[in-house]
Amino acid sequence: MDNQATYNYKVVRQFALMSVVWGIVGMLIGVIIASQLVWPELNFGPWFHFGRLRALHTSAVIFAFGGCGLIATSYYVVQRTCNVRLISDKLAAFTFWGYQAVIIACVITYPLGITFNKEYAEMEWPIKLLLAVVWVAYAIVFFGTLAKRKVKHIYVANWFYGAFILAVTLLHVVNSAFIPVSMWKSYSAYAGAVDAMVQWWYGHNAVGFFLTAGFLGMMYYFVPKQAGRPIYSYRLSVVHFWALSFTYMWAGPHHLHYTALPDWTQSLGMVFSLILLAPSWGGMINGIMTLSGAWHKLRTDPVLKFLITALSFYGMSTFEGPMMAIKSVNALSHYTDWTVGHVHSGALGWVAMITIGSMYYLIPRLFNREAMHSIKLIEVHFWIATLGILLYISSMWIAGVTQGLMWRAVNPDGTLTYAFIDAVKATHPYYFVRALGGLCFLSGMVLMLYNVLRTVTEGKAVDAEIPAVAAHA
Repeated sequence: MDNQATYNYKVVRQFALMSVVWGIVGMLIGVIIASQLVWPELNFGPWFHFGRLRALHTSAVIFAFGGCGLIATSYYVVQRTCNVRLISDKLAAFTFWGYQAVIIACVITYPLGITFNKEYAEMEWPIKLLLAVVWVAYAIVFFGTLAKRKVKHIYVANWFYGAFILAVTLLHVVNSAFIPVSMWKSYSAYAGAVDAMVQWWYGHNAVGFFLTAGFLGMMYYFVPKQAGRPIYSYRLSVVHFWALSFTYMWAGPHHLHYTALPDWTQSLGMVFSLILLAPSWGGMINGIMTLSGAWHKLRTDPVLKFLITALSFYGMSTFEGPMMAIKSVNALSHYTDWTVGHVHSGALGWVAMITIGSMYYLIPRLFNREAMHSIKLIEVHFWIATLGILLYISSMWIAGVTQGLMWRAVNPDGTLTYAFIDAVKATHPYYFVRALGGLCFLSGMVLMLYNVLRTVTEGKAVDAEIPAVAAHA
């Protein structure tokens, strides 16, 4: 069969399967470092202690698991909504192997302590350069495919994927500006408060565009498809896109309240964080209301449960974030485990759940199956994952508020009521609950891997034919 008469599903299959594999790796490391905080004797030095493994955990979950999921779904969605094959099979293959090389380089270098020492941007300069080349290739494949589309209209999911690709390019290049001093060591081109400001402009927008815009692209395609309903309001989805794209860029300074950053910059970050609540909830409501007239499907469709629960956590974490950006709230929450709970309500509740749901939709179609090997296992996965998230975030909320209150408590004479070790002892039981929650979530991912492997072995890798007449995907 002529290649041009079919979609390129090969690269989608590769990224989709690696998303599941890297999800297990990243979450396993997460459970290990959570356990290290409960049982310090599990810190094996110098390569496998908390300080080295934490960066590996965050990068593996965000960029390996999340990134592979984003690239898989974006390649699938852009082809299906444009009625064309990816513009270049070879370039698409390069993005897969190049991206895996970046991930493996991080897996090797981070435990060795070869890092750039910036949150979510720890890779050293040779790896940064490789990632930049891979990312440019990814952009060429995505936008090149959009450019040769047979459908005049650009579906809204592609707008979100496009914004994610462009914004991450900008963020990576600016924040990664480095001065190399050896093959595996470099220093930031910025200094002092400017360096902190650039880092959290990057850090918050990594959340805003990597962990939000890209996954909203997933939401706007896979929720209507799985529900069998059109998106509730297409006009709202476009307003959501532009409002989110403009507002998110300005919210980074809320990470730096009560620091050397100028006060007006901190206040600006707080105000834009509060404004951000409107477009975020607009998108969440749009996704959930897509089920109007189809709510009964939630009873029997565990894939839809993943997708809608993800939207619920998206709504919750995008309410919590602006609240935590208010200076008076931040005075209590900053540097505590409340922040850790907030991050994971977004990372596990929103990012992981929407990715898992999308993969459960995608994988049978990539392997010519009616459905996954076991619907019952998807149901079990959903409930184990949900339990894990609730244990995780509730324990971290309680631990965080406890820490904040103990740190600021003073005696009538102005001395501190508690020593720091008192707060550590008070939060220790919650660390155990956090590790248990992480273990539940990891167990669900192992079930998913089994289900995926059975589906793959029972099915056959196929590339769907491109319709001769432009039609809805």
